[in-house]
Amino acid sequence: MVTLKEIAKRCNVSIASVSKAMNHAPDISEETAKRIRKTARSMGYFPNAAARALKTKQSFNIGILVTENGRVGEMIGGSVHEHFAQLIGFFQHEVELNGYDVTYVTRNIGSTSMSYLEHCKYRNFDGAILAGVQFDDPQVTELANSDIPIVTIDHVFDYCNAVSLDNVNCMRDLVHHIYNKGHRKIAFIHGQNVAVTRYRLASFYRTCEELNIPVPNMYLKEAIYHDPESTARATKELLELKNRPTCILFPDDFAYIGGRDVIEDSGLKIPEDISVAGFDGIYLSQVFRPRLTTIKQDSERIGREAARLLVEAMKAPKAYIPKHLLIPGTLQDGESVRQL
Repeated sequence: MVTLKEIAKRCNVSIASVSKAMNHAPDISEETAKRIRKTARSMGYFPNAAARALKTKQSFNIGILVTENGRVGEMIGGSVHEHFAQLIGFFQHEVELNGYDVTYVTRNIGSTSMSYLEHCKYRNFDGAILAGVQFDDPQVTELANSDIPIVTIDHVFDYCNAVSLDNVNCMRDLVHHIYNKGHRKIAFIHGQNVAVTRYRLASFYRTCEELNIPVPNMYLKEAIYHDPESTARATKELLELKNRPTCILFPDDFAYIGGRDVIEDSGLKIPEDISVAGFDGIYLSQVFRPRLTTIKQDSERIGREAARLLVEAMKAPKAYIPKHLLIPGTLQDGESVRQL
């Protein structure tokens, strides 16, 4: 079995330097650390995770909590949640480059039921990312308020890192785009009452006010994110209005499927008879015909920034001051908004 002493001799450095390189310590140059790790790998050395944890008091393991309706991991791998799947993929890649493994957080270990916080402590996670969760769930709040470093996506807790889409300016850009196409009767099917919805809804109202666009209460409908059935019902209600809107904003691109089906079943054409726009910019939105006008989220940047902030917090948990980053989105001008 290759020892640190043998690696130190081969690299002509101290045993302490080898240990620092293997543990990604900040007080060793990156060039030296990479040389040591490369040499160690060529010699067939692999650190023992248990021994490293005993020495550093760290597990080098990060918890990933991604849930919907209480089902852990449901978002990963499905087109319904493409944005979160990509985001978590980039996050995982970035933390692995920093020497961390990832494990999904669950409420059950075998037949033993435990809270999210209990699972994190059971696994001795150094930190955790919360993405797409029910942030008002008491167990989620308990985890966020614990002493475990946390980064959240699209939600802000006191004293936790957070990375969010700049929902305010994204909604403003989308409404301005539709306004410039000549539309003055714009309806908004928004998601349920969560932070993302509140920011988007407030920005929608503010932008319409700035542009002198009236917003009748009947033009605002609530649905569920990523749920075509609820958007189908909301769309049907809008189409039945005597003074129906000329353009409908949907909560996200996947939920738009329900609205599109209702529009087509009503004998209407997009965008000739009614215009539509979405949110997220998933691949599916560009497969639709006509291509959907939408806001594309930068999943890669959000995932990598979340990883960077969490690694910083885990390295200095007592001295670290959390940050809230807003990541710009990009307007994708499709073919679903007609020029009036």
